[in-house]
Amino acid sequence: MANTAPRRLLPLLMSPHKGGRSALTCRFRCGDQCAHDVVNTSDNTYFGDVVAEAVSRRGMLRAGALGALVAGVGAGMSAPAVADPDVDALERGRGHGHGQGHGGRNGLRFTAVPPNTEDRVTVPPGYLSAPVVRWGDPVLPGAPAFDFENQTAEAQAAQFGYNCDYVTLFPLGQRRGLLWVNHEYTDENLMFRGYTDGTAATEEQIRIGMAAHGGSVVEIERVGSSGQWKLVTRGSRRYNRRITVHTPMRFTGPAAGSDLLKTAADPAGTRPVGMLNNCAGGTTPWGTVLSGEENFNQYFVNGTAVPEAQKPFLARYAVNTTSAIPSGNRRFDRVEERFDLAKHPNEINRTGWIVEIDPFDPDSTPIKRTALGRMCHEGATTSLAADGRVVAYMGDDSRFEYVYKFVSRKRYIPGFDRHNRTLLDDGTLYVARFTGDSPATEIDGTGKLPADGRFDGSGTWIPLVTGNVSHVPGMTAAEVLVYTRSAADKVGATKMDRPEDVERNPVTGGVYVALTNNSNRTPAQVDEANPRPANKHGHVLEIVERRNDAGATTFAWWLPLVCGDPDDPATYFSGFDKSQVSPISCPDNVAFDPEGNLWVSTDGNQLGAHDGLFAMPVQGPERGHLKQFLSMPVGAETCGPLVTADRRSVFVAVQHPGETNGATVENPSSHWPDGGTSQPRPSVVVAWHARGGRIGS
Repeated sequence: MANTAPRRLLPLLMSPHKGGRSALTCRFRCGDQCAHDVVNTSDNTYFGDVVAEAVSRRGMLRAGALGALVAGVGAGMSAPAVADPDVDALERGRGHGHGQGHGGRNGLRFTAVPPNTEDRVTVPPGYLSAPVVRWGDPVLPGAPAFDFENQTAEAQAAQFGYNCDYVTLFPLGQRRGLLWVNHEYTDENLMFRGYTDGTAATEEQIRIGMAAHGGSVVEIERVGSSGQWKLVTRGSRRYNRRITVHTPMRFTGPAAGSDLLKTAADPAGTRPVGMLNNCAGGTTPWGTVLSGEENFNQYFVNGTAVPEAQKPFLARYAVNTTSAIPSGNRRFDRVEERFDLAKHPNEINRTGWIVEIDPFDPDSTPIKRTALGRMCHEGATTSLAADGRVVAYMGDDSRFEYVYKFVSRKRYIPGFDRHNRTLLDDGTLYVARFTGDSPATEIDGTGKLPADGRFDGSGTWIPLVTGNVSHVPGMTAAEVLVYTRSAADKVGATKMDRPEDVERNPVTGGVYVALTNNSNRTPAQVDEANPRPANKHGHVLEIVERRNDAGATTFAWWLPLVCGDPDDPATYFSGFDKSQVSPISCPDNVAFDPEGNLWVSTDGNQLGAHDGLFAMPVQGPERGHLKQFLSMPVGAETCGPLVTADRRSVFVAVQHPGETNGATVENPSSHWPDGGTSQPRPSVVVAWHARGGRIGS
């Protein structure tokens, strides 16, 4: 590919089931994982087991200081990392105006949306919202209009897919852009009349569901001079594209061609087909999308028939190895035998990767980057190390799983496209080990702050593999990358409460991790980073790496947000007056606006109201003043989110509207977005200031 100038990106921004999700969501999104035993049975230490050691070391970690903060990708090239993190630098970096910029120092000026249960997207006074693109809207030229009652697989493959999740926007001049959206999973119960399960479904219904997975590239345009955007429906729409379960792809990186990735259809182990259950994502400095395959385990059958040596590795990824046809399975195997593990035991190893897609080239082949490891990827967020190496942060979204990052071996070179597109194939994959700094007696499960006034500590990035060299005893490099969870178990990574989205603040350089919840954490497992047992509301963790260098191997951490009802003493909002904040439960995705304010979307609200999008300054006198910006329709989760560079538009994906207990096509619980008696349709929505102002100003 010829060298091109780098593309400029808009910054990124109840039932027997545990949590606030409905039984339908648990069934179709993740195959009822919460109803099964925790798959991480390793004896890795929890935070509480290593707190005492941290207390004795705290005095030694005070020396030194973090360098200037990184203002954005490629900025703030500071000195190389040194051996130990500076824990006290965390205090200096938490909202006291140090570094480049003072994001959010004047607060966010909008009236908080009150918790509610309305069947609409609710925004603050003075703001408007509207759908941009909905399930079934034509994407490819010649695609038919959506017809709920007469949908076909051929039509769906050319139309916008089902449950939309990660959203990002690539500009095409001032008034147009390319919107990328993940399509995480399908809820056939809300797609087809009379649906019961995959065994009874028609083959056409199964094919429609397969075509509704994947992702979409759609061209959108600004409406007048406002912050509203709409789908481009005229002209060639030459960039528009659908990625599905059937899209040809290729493996690159150290595990490509490994015996673990070879199948009868692909004896070289280099040509996977399609992507599954893509949740969050990220972008690269060279203008491509990184989309994470998450709950891939639920799409396969006959885990009972795989070789015995493979079963422990499959079980580590929640693959059912005791039931041939797991309950609720979509039965993709009925139309494509590659989903039958009895016939193709390695096929499942070809899912669970970070997939790179070029939105500017609809003819390009998506790439599964094996150097970034295989897990239930929430997504991958890139940044640059102080020396120019590319860094990708990743979460593994399951109970007691881990936080990871990848650091490339070579440096990013602006404009050198051919070189840059090799960077994610060669580098070091790390997993995080966290240590608290307070005595165990001060972490009592009540959520009361320890004596030092904060939940915080230090940590280390442990190397798993560098290129073709494994750092895990007893495992080859390919095994580390294909069975990444097992490798992380072996090196003593720290078990976390469902690590989801991981994002780096473009103003402060802090790395924020959304920890959605974990009802399985027992009182004996409570620790400083997970200060509550049966953690149903979740929290947000910030990592400050040594010298604020994304390439560093040591860091400090703290909890700026412990979610729940502000009246609950176990909640914490960076020390802000809790009588003035919005209640929040189950943080799922995080993003930042250009001022460095934190935006948090939720999934599975346990406080009796619908999910929503929240914003919170992380610096200045308003630090911790969390306010709800919008709320979701009935049954929906907030995904996305994205605040544009001009701060005039906020995009969110409204995922699974109407997905409530007992809901069916014949008995819908939501009629959003079309109203009347219509069926609910997952959609991407944009919100904007009615007078054309900046969001929150």
